[in-house]
Formats: sequence, structure tokens, C-alpha cells
Amino acid sequence: MEYTLSKHNIIGKLADSENWYIVNPLSRNADIITSETADTLTNGSYTNADELLEKGYIVDAAAEDKTFKAEYLSFIDNRETDEIQIFYVPTYACNFACSYCYQEGYSHDKNEKPLEVIDAFFSYIDKEFAGRRKYITVFGGEPMLPDPLTREKIGHIIKNANDRNLSLAFVTNGYTLESYVPMLQMASIREVQVTLDGPAEVHDKRRMLRGGKGTFSEIADGINAALRADIPINLRAVIDRDNLPSLPALAEFAVSQGWTNNKLFKTQLGRNYELHYCQADENRLYDRLTMYADLYELIKKNPVIMQFHRPAYSISRFLFDNGEMPEPLFDSCPGCKTEWAFDYTGNIYSCTATVGKSGEELGTFYPSVTRKEEIIEEWQERDVTAISECADCSLKLACGGGCASVAKNKSGRICSPDCRPVDGLLSYGLSLYFGEEAEA
Repeated sequence: MEYTLSKHNIIGKLADSENWYIVNPLSRNADIITSETADTLTNGSYTNADELLEKGYIVDAAAEDKTFKAEYLSFIDNRETDEIQIFYVPTYACNFACSYCYQEGYSHDKNEKPLEVIDAFFSYIDKEFAGRRKYITVFGGEPMLPDPLTREKIGHIIKNANDRNLSLAFVTNGYTLESYVPMLQMASIREVQVTLDGPAEVHDKRRMLRGGKGTFSEIADGINAALRADIPINLRAVIDRDNLPSLPALAEFAVSQGWTNNKLFKTQLGRNYELHYCQADENRLYDRLTMYADLYELIKKNPVIMQFHRPAYSISRFLFDNGEMPEPLFDSCPGCKTEWAFDYTGNIYSCTATVGKSGEELGTFYPSVTRKEEIIEEWQERDVTAISECADCSLKLACGGGCASVAKNKSGRICSPDCRPVDGLLSYGLSLYFGEEAEA
């Protein structure tokens, strides 16, 4: 039998080390190796064939293809029963004037029958997603505006969700969160996502009210009120070159508030990037790899960041936390599969990246139900097996093809790649999490 290097091997040099790594998402093995071993693997002069065979770094090509097909079928089967996240946008209006809003060009048409539309939304998901595990995320715009009509709409959503034993999540700027806590306590809340972009002096220059007033202190008060009420918080920071240097100060603030010791508190970092509308100052934007390279250097100098947020660096954190590899990632885009989005105008969309964008509508749920089945099917078929550019890429089972909306914006095609720099991320992430082992 003839053996060859697996086409799913990812081999790269570790940051700040003479050593290298080898990762294989299909065989689910990973090792830190010497530069000499890396050389022997890449030039085919290896001698430890039994160990390499056992770990799937060298393979019988036909047998590997069978494994790939079996794993893919298992992935498809599991996705059919995965929980669905359903987004509902009650408004695109917002009380903030953030410096990087991707929804700035969206229309804010009023809806004369908002409660009727909400009822139609719940009727649609009752039928369309019957028997599926699901939860609803209320999105915007800003879904927690302070006016009486908005409070009535949120109350109506909560009542409908409670009637169906559905849990809710909210994505909010957090400015009015404290005043909404009593209402949220009447629901089953999975989490409330709130954004702070740095300490007060940084955040208030980026995420201010219309009119210019800062918002940091009100948001911090809302987070504290929610945590006291046992409402889980997912704190998000949107990162670019302007505010990354202030991340240690934000981390120190979170630690001082006791947030990082609260089991109901978690964090995420979002990258500020152009989605549908161009930003005035492109120079502030990071590409994905450069952002995480700079974050790596910042963490080395400011370990407090790791108390606040432990970045994924592709599969690096998962491997460290679990001592094993995740399942192969055949698809990183949940649109029209385990994620759908709906808005108050009665339109249906694939995901949060497309919701509200003109031309991205996939149908309607109000006043009547319509569906663009051919386009929906294209979204549903998109994964690394359907993207021609992914066919020979060794990174595909750790990348998953990236975001379909970003890919479509670039190429005009849903089935095109939004490539993730997995090899570079692993270089930094494995060094960050495995430290001394990376030097072994």
C-alpha cells in the first residue's frame, strides 16, 4: 500500500519559537514538532512512519477520502438536529451614533402594526421550525429603546416566547439595559450581549448617543444590574487599531467590577471591518491575522487580558481547554441552516449579516408567506464541499469556508470562500496557550 502526506495537514512555525506545529482536523491530531521533523514531513524523508500513520499525518489516500465522506455525512446528520438561532429585528432605529455603524444606510420605516407582525413571526416559526430546538435573539438597530411602544413590543415578544417555552437572547448597546431588567426577569434569558469598546475615555469617543453624550457609565450600570438579577451577560468589544491598545484597561475595569469572577459573564472580541458600507477611515481597520498578531503581543505584555478574554485563535483554545481537537469544520456559515433572521417589515433573511440589507430578502412571513426557494437552497448547500476554491485547501476543515455574506460581497457568489488565516492564527494561538510546551 502506498502512503502519502495527508492533504489535511496544517504545518507551520510557532510564534517566538524554533519549533513547529502539525495539526490535522480530519484525524483530530495535533503535535508540536522540531524544525527537523517539519522538514522531513514536507520533503517526504520521514522515518517514523508507524507513528505518523497512527495520527493520520501520512495516509492511504483512498482510505482518507472514505474518512472524509463519513465525517461529512455525520456533520450533515448532526446539523439536521442542531439548535436553531432565530433573530428578530423589531426596529433598525438606534439612539447611538457609533463611529463604525454598518447599518447606517438602512431605512427606518415605521410599522403601523408591530404587534400583528410579531404574532405573524411566531406563527411562522411555529410551523417552519416545528419540532426543532430553537431560541430567539432580539436584534437591531437598538431593540431596547426607552419609548413606551418599544417596551410594549419587547413585552409582546416575551409573552409569545413564554407561551412556547422558548428562551430569548438580546443584542443591545446596553444604554437602557438597567431599566429593562425587571421586564427581562419575566423571561427565560439565555444572554444579553452588550458592547463596551474600551475604558470610558475610549468607549465614549466611539459609541456615543446621537448628540454626542458618552454612554460608558450607563452601560456599566446596566451590566451590574443584569448580573445582580442573574441575567447572563456577553460583553463584546469591537476592535480596530484605534482601541486595541486600551484593551488592558478595559480588562482591568472588568476585573475591578467583579465581572470576570461571575459565572454569568463572558466576553467576545469583534473585528471592526467593512460589511455593506464603506467606512470613512479604512486605515483604522485590521485584517484578521494582523489583529490577532497584535493581540498576541499585547497579551504577552498585559496578562490581565486573559482574565477578561481568552481568544480562540482558530482551534488553539479548544485544544488547550479540552485536550483534544474539535470535530472537522465543514461549514462556518450558519445562514439558512442553524440561523435565520426576520424583521419588522415582514421580510426573511439568512443571518444577522444580511438582515435589513436591500436585495438580500429571501421571502416574507407577513402579510403573507413567500419564499425564494432557489436562493435559500444555495445558502443551504454552501459548505467546503460546494466551494470550488476550497477543494485543495489544507485549511478548509479548520476554516469552514468563512462567512457567506462577506464572500458574496467580494465575489458576487454565495458559494465562494471568505478565507480564514488558520495557519497564522495557530502559530500565535498554540504559542500563547501551550507556552513552555511550545519550547519543548
